[in-house]
Amino acid sequence: MTNDKVKKLFADWSAVKLADSDLAADLAAVKDDEDAVFDRFYKDLEFGTAGLRGVLGAGTNRMNIYTVARATRGYAKYLKTLNSEPKMAIAYDSRHKSDVFARETARIMAAEGVHVYIWPELMPTPALSFAVRYYGCDGGVVITASHNPSQYNGYKAYDPTGCQIDEAAADAVLKNIEAEPMFPDADIYTFDQGLTEGRIEYIPDSVRDEFITAASAWSLCGDDIDKSVKIAYTPLYGTGLKCVTTCLERNGFTNIVLVDEQAQPNGDFPTCPYPNPEIRQAMEVGLKVAKEKGADILIATDPDADRMGIAVKDGDDFKLITGNQTGMLLLDWMCKRRLETGKMPKDPIAVKSIVSTDMIHKLAGKYGVEVIDVLTGFKNIAPVVTKLCETHEEDRYIFGYEESYGYMLGTHVRDKDAVSASLMVAEMFAYYKGKGLSLLEVLDGIYKEFGYYINTTHSYEFPGASGFDKMKDIMESYRNQPRTSFAGIKVVETQDYIDGYKGIPASNVIKYVLEDNGMVVLRPSGTEPKLKLYIGVGAPTLAEAEEIEKKITEEENIH
Repeated sequence: MTNDKVKKLFADWSAVKLADSDLAADLAAVKDDEDAVFDRFYKDLEFGTAGLRGVLGAGTNRMNIYTVARATRGYAKYLKTLNSEPKMAIAYDSRHKSDVFARETARIMAAEGVHVYIWPELMPTPALSFAVRYYGCDGGVVITASHNPSQYNGYKAYDPTGCQIDEAAADAVLKNIEAEPMFPDADIYTFDQGLTEGRIEYIPDSVRDEFITAASAWSLCGDDIDKSVKIAYTPLYGTGLKCVTTCLERNGFTNIVLVDEQAQPNGDFPTCPYPNPEIRQAMEVGLKVAKEKGADILIATDPDADRMGIAVKDGDDFKLITGNQTGMLLLDWMCKRRLETGKMPKDPIAVKSIVSTDMIHKLAGKYGVEVIDVLTGFKNIAPVVTKLCETHEEDRYIFGYEESYGYMLGTHVRDKDAVSASLMVAEMFAYYKGKGLSLLEVLDGIYKEFGYYINTTHSYEFPGASGFDKMKDIMESYRNQPRTSFAGIKVVETQDYIDGYKGIPASNVIKYVLEDNGMVVLRPSGTEPKLKLYIGVGAPTLAEAEEIEKKITEEENIH
């Protein structure tokens, strides 16, 4: 977009009496900063399968009530192509403006003739997926930016199955959005009017209880394990508090140490600026509490409680378990437990993303489990479950996960779910503790059996208007210069997904399969100005694996 167009947009926004005073203040603060103005207006905030996500503020390239309203009008028109009397559900997290955006979404949906079910308080993303299915909705929206820093928020759209919308739906919604004005002439329907007329309904607590009951149905342990284990838990200022603690307590885990400092909703995330359970900084307050209170495990959920991370006691300290490691531990334990209890289905299936460790193939093979690889994101994992349900084979599904701390342990939701994952981790932890084993010892046993695997993710930021062009150039450089090895390890297969690959849809991803189930994967983030490099290598010892990973990282030197 040219500077003249940017200046005109800035002038148009400045001339409107904005309903949110924060937006007017933001415009006034940047009016003399040409770069800041350009960044706010040089493009529209992109709508895709992950919906919208961006920094809060004024402008077409920001999350605000106007970009949310415009997206909602486009999504409402799409829903009306699915059903003459469509229904949809709405949830929101603890971020700044989340409740405002949720009410704005509900208001506009109701004005457009869509019947709305909205949670009256913040609620986890998986609870939104559950509500879509519970009410037989045609779609849903959750206002969240997942684990991004506090200046971000987002708008995720869901389909009738409770899964994030696919490419075709996102494209159709985007076309509708592009036809919508930013500032419509008449838009006076109110949220309270929607409530009064019955177009908007609050979702009752009984549905939350149904959600927890559905998560509990996937429990693999009864009274045969000691559930008095002490578990520390932090919701990282987000939505997990009620649902996670209630689910754990309902299933017998009542010795919960709550990390009080991070328990209540707070969009500033004061002690964890990047509220991501993958990062030790976000876990530090919880680790301190776990040590002081004598807990052997810390469970953390991100702000919208779809991701879960754990740290387990390791001598006098705690060790964080990665998403790949947790995935391996859970799959191994669930297979053992299902075989012990006679609950292993015929022809079991697990699903993972292509960037998650390929070591899982070896582990799953031990138990006769078929592993299906899909593109990154639960928007690709969940449809596998939906197809199994359509053919009445849902019992075959036992587990779905991706390395970024997302796990789906049942068919009651169609997205990653930290509530059921927290329950399953608690059961696994208690089961092994009863046998005198720590999760670190169990993990080491898996490595000794199948080899030591190191899986790391490196994110490289490319902010601003030129960032996406830079990422495009880097991806093209890899495509134009075929690789035969990384750190001396032979590439046995190059999988370029730009036009699709072996039945997997097109995506801007390149995966190099290395000898001995190793991998190097490059993928631009779909929601952030980041290029991600995934490395996975195996070796006879941990030290050897770490050395190989280090060499690959240094050799690639992405910048």
